[in-house]
Amino acid sequence: MTIKIYNTVTRQKEEFIPLEEGKVKMYVCGPTVYNYIHIGNARPAIVFDTVRNYLKFSGYDVNFVSNFTDVDDKLIKAAKELGEDVPTIAERFINAYFEDVSALGCKKADKHPTVMENMDTIIDFVSALIEKGYAYESEGDVYFRTRKFDSYGKLSHQSIDELRIGSRIEVGDRKQDALDFALWKTAKEGEISWESPWGNGRPGWHIECSAMAKKYLGDTIDIHAGGQDLTFPHHENEIAQSEALTGRTFAKYWMHNGYINIDNEKMSKSLGNFVLVHDIIQHHDPQVLRFFMLSVHYRHPINYSEEVLEKTKAAFDRLKTSFQNLKHRLDSSTGLTDNDGLWLKKITDLHDEFTREMDDDFNTANAISVLFELSKQANYYLMENNTDQNVIEKFIKEFKTLTSVLGLTLEEEALLDEEIEVLIQQRIQARKDRNFKLSDDIRDRLKNVNIILEDTPQGTRWKRG
Repeated sequence: MTIKIYNTVTRQKEEFIPLEEGKVKMYVCGPTVYNYIHIGNARPAIVFDTVRNYLKFSGYDVNFVSNFTDVDDKLIKAAKELGEDVPTIAERFINAYFEDVSALGCKKADKHPTVMENMDTIIDFVSALIEKGYAYESEGDVYFRTRKFDSYGKLSHQSIDELRIGSRIEVGDRKQDALDFALWKTAKEGEISWESPWGNGRPGWHIECSAMAKKYLGDTIDIHAGGQDLTFPHHENEIAQSEALTGRTFAKYWMHNGYINIDNEKMSKSLGNFVLVHDIIQHHDPQVLRFFMLSVHYRHPINYSEEVLEKTKAAFDRLKTSFQNLKHRLDSSTGLTDNDGLWLKKITDLHDEFTREMDDDFNTANAISVLFELSKQANYYLMENNTDQNVIEKFIKEFKTLTSVLGLTLEEEALLDEEIEVLIQQRIQARKDRNFKLSDDIRDRLKNVNIILEDTPQGTRWKRG
């Protein structure tokens, strides 16, 4: 079965046929680095990291580019509030981004370009649009002539007439038309700026991705992706800019992940439910957060809450326990049994089912269901009196293969002696506080890494199993 992708442009699933056989050019819009990333930023990072993983698993050579917006109004505002310059703030939160998404199991892109390092490329792009008549300068600003691009609205499925309703030119606006959008902005006093043919200024938001995608991946790319909130106007404007300049299709397939709600409400600073990844992973296993994000199909909305995350942890722990039980049983397994061929076929069938689900628009929710079925079959197998080492090794290998595609690991990290002592003290305190759930959780965690506890009159002792 070939991979099928839901294309936002056509609003249907299409067979994935890359521009060049065996190769994929993929661009994902990255964050604006003025603060730690919130949970909404984490979803595209996890989703499209998983898409990249599966494309590689399927044999493709993937060139993956994801940008950082390191110059914009939010960064300028943060710089004023903190009394620092924009580059310092951008660098700090780019590093913070890498720390957070690395904890979530996301690998770096092949290239993470920034606006600042590509200013000449952006200026050249804007100049070329002016030369072709698609853009114009107005008192130091540069705007794109939206109406001149005939297919504007094809991504968001809006017509120019629909967009015109409610649009108007504000007093003092330098646009020729209310629908025109900024490619270059004149610098205000005290703002960071760059020299350009139109005076000192900085790029508009939309132009950066068009310029960087073209520079690092070419005029036409295979997949362009990002959050659903970017469909309009950001991605719509990218298409207009890029295709106006090159006369070619900008991206063959457009992918967008769904929104995240917090406790069934839209995430918003005004509602006080703005959740940062940096804070979540201080209290929860980052792998559980990734597992949660992948437990719902990427195009569907997802609801985050502490209660849901606790249930997700319990589900993830069941997979980890099944995996650890296989490893514990490995050394005590005997020779072949009559049913081994049947068990090996079950594992192969589940592998094939996993790929069918992922081929269908990267359906990680159904793929995770296959993992639970693999866990169920492994548990059944371990109930047999005689188990074969080859079958157990096959179960273990399949768990590792399929979870690695999802960016997950079921391996327990080895704990240092000092870490074990800290956990034991936390367990002792939890028992004193009659917090038996926490006490049991700590005991189970230690058990999963082969740490055996013995509660004696002299205190709790431990040994490695």
